[in-house]
Amino acid sequence: MKLVLIGAPAAGKGTQAARLVKHYGIAHISTGDMLREEVAKGTEFGNQAKSIMAAGGLVSDELIIAIVQERIKKDDCAKGFILDGFPRTVVQAEKLEEMVKLDKVVYINAPDEVMLERLTARQTCPKCGATYNKMFLPSKVEGICDVCGEKLTQRKDDTVEAGQKRIQTFHEQSEPLVGFYEKEGILFEVDGTMPIDEITKAIIAGLDA
Repeated sequence: MKLVLIGAPAAGKGTQAARLVKHYGIAHISTGDMLREEVAKGTEFGNQAKSIMAAGGLVSDELIIAIVQERIKKDDCAKGFILDGFPRTVVQAEKLEEMVKLDKVVYINAPDEVMLERLTARQTCPKCGATYNKMFLPSKVEGICDVCGEKLTQRKDDTVEAGQKRIQTFHEQSEPLVGFYEKEGILFEVDGTMPIDEITKAIIAGLDA
């Protein structure tokens, strides 16, 4: 099964992707995680991406497409994959079509104010990458990672200002994907304001239909 998850920042793509990966036994490809890994390693590409990401912008199509193209060739993608954070533009979607045939595209939809509230409540573990949300997915001990005990931090792009910019960027550049995949006949929409478990059930029901 080859899937794409669409949704604005904090719509719940990463959370749902992790559950779907476990359920279907397929690979999770998060371009955001891949970019942050490059930044952490201090590679040339990572340095290019760092300032753009911190300001809530998007890195160029060419760079992202090159990363994804290499990633989907790996062995763990043989049974399928979930793309989380790519494509973000219609141009990227057209390039992806040249690379692979998708089975379904899931659009997790939620109002801007909900996503902004979630964004500014999000915390990340700098050591193991686990993510939390002070509103509905808090760590057991406030500010401490459940997995490895590291002190949690807030990403630079999870401030109110950067969050507003990221949501605006989604509407301008990524929302046209909804219409693009509707025309392809492979899109279905899920209400992103439902409880996490309900969203998972709705996605699996839609995929298995």
